[in-house]
Order: sequence, then structure tokens, then C-alpha cells
Amino acid sequence: MAIKRLAVLDVARGLAVIAMVIYHFSWDLYWFGFVDWPVAEGHGWKTFAGTIAGSFLFLAGVSLDLAHHETIRWRSFWRRFFLIAAAAACVTLVTYFTFAGSFVRFGILHCIAAASLVALPFVGRPFWIALTAGVFLLTLPLWASSPAFDGQIWLWTGLGTPEFGSVDYVPLAPWAGVTLTGLALSRAFRQFGAWARLGRFSFSGTIGRSTTFLGRHSLSIYLLHQPVLYGLVWLAASLGPELDRAGDAFISNCASACRDTLGTSEICTAACTCTLEHLKADGTWDLLVVEPADQSLRTRMNDQYLVCLADPELRPPVSQ
Repeated sequence: MAIKRLAVLDVARGLAVIAMVIYHFSWDLYWFGFVDWPVAEGHGWKTFAGTIAGSFLFLAGVSLDLAHHETIRWRSFWRRFFLIAAAAACVTLVTYFTFAGSFVRFGILHCIAAASLVALPFVGRPFWIALTAGVFLLTLPLWASSPAFDGQIWLWTGLGTPEFGSVDYVPLAPWAGVTLTGLALSRAFRQFGAWARLGRFSFSGTIGRSTTFLGRHSLSIYLLHQPVLYGLVWLAASLGPELDRAGDAFISNCASACRDTLGTSEICTAACTCTLEHLKADGTWDLLVVEPADQSLRTRMNDQYLVCLADPELRPPVSQ
């Protein structure tokens, strides 16, 4: 049975794709030191990234309901599942060789594939059942987190503390709850006839057609856009003048975090510059550039920062 595509969903997915490209391009610029935006640590940027991930997971739940609400089309389901799982495996492999210890163990594609399995038993059920399950998963980390889930084996649960830093980490709890919420909302929309009304929108203008195209090819764009963007920024960094972009970015981000802690900027830049100089002098900096998530290296960096911060020679003179 052919399932009619809803243009409104393709547009929504297309907008999520545009937001994703903007975020990843900003991250690439930050990674190579072209900008000092706190893409990796800033609360606003984290909220932006979380909203993008949530959008894809929510729409995955909506799509699951629309495709299988009458009867589960097993062949179509498994074809989509294995396609996404294979794409997730490719992301893990590529990021392993690109980012070493920070490679993606359980990212957005891993979560979408696993969340589809979690949500499948709720397809065709009353919407309040899926919604209840969604709320359960969304709140699970608030009351079920435990050191028993720490480490690599249970990282997919989201209930412990993984022993790694990753460029993309989207565990099942709470994120699969977003997929279940999308499933529940789609069911409610159909019950009240909302999909019939939304299905009338065609988005025939140039912008609408372009956004729809992006939404219909979101997986291909996800897999291809970051290697292209990363490669272009890397090429620009390689052909440009020799600058210590990573060092400049470190000082900027370090000083920003310092100001948030101390409430003053008088010593922060000096302390962060001092930290970088010592890290370069003893060879730690070169190792950190290659393995930025290495805990022993980060501990050494933090210890040196505290030493510099306490250096009385770096403090501004006290006004009389």
C-alpha cells in the first residue's frame, strides 16, 4: 500500500536539515579556530543542537505512525531500519578515523534506529499509551540514573556517565521519549482530523519546493554534508596563513569559562595564556590537539590552569 507523503512533514524535516547544516558548519569553523563562538560548550549552542536532534527524533515518531498505523508494513520497516543502522555504522567508522577518541559511539542515527524499535509496540495503540511511555523515557534520567550504568557498555542507555567525550551523543533516555511523543501526537492528529487538513498544503513556491527537497533527502544530506563542509574548512585552514587557531580558540573559551566562574576578566586572559604556554612547553598541547577528550591530558591542563590562576605575578595591581 502506497503511503502519501505529506509536504508539511517534508518541510519540517527540511528546516531541521537547514538548522543542522548551520550548526555543523559553525562547529567546523570553531574546531579549526576560525571563530571563537562557544559551539561546543555554550548553553545557547547546546540548546540549538538539542532542538535539532529532538526535531529529527520527533519526526521519526510521526513518520512511524503515518506509515504503519493501519498495519505494520514489516518489509518497509526493516528496510528503513537497516538503512539507518548502516548509516549509523558508517558515521562511527568515519569519525573514528577523523576524531580518534571522540568518535561517535551512539549518535543521532543510532538513536533513531533504536528508538524505532522501542516505539514499534506502541504503533496503533491509543495515543495516551504512547504519550505515557514517552513521558516515562523523557523523565527516566531524572530518577533512574545510577553509577551502575557508568562506562562504555551502558552508554546507550543515558543513565550513567560515559568514560569518553564524543562529537555526537544521543542516548535512548531521554531521547527515545521524543520519538514516542511524536508517535502519540501523530495518532492524536489523525483522531481529530488534523492530518487531513495539513495534507492540503503543497508549498509550491521556490523556497517551499527547495525545503521539501531537503526534507525528502535528509538522510543522504546528513551523511554527505559534514564531510564536505569539514573538508572545505580544513582546506581553507591548510591554504591560509599559518595561525595558531586552536590556541586562540582555547584562550578565548578558557577566558570565557573563567569569567563565568570568577565574575571578572582582569586575570582570566593572562591565566589562560599562561596555561597554554606551559602546555606547549611540556608537549601536552600537541597531545591534546590530537586527543582532546583524553581525561589524563585534560586533568593535566586543568591542574596547570589552577597553578597559573594562583600565580600572584599575573594578578593586576590593587588600586590604592
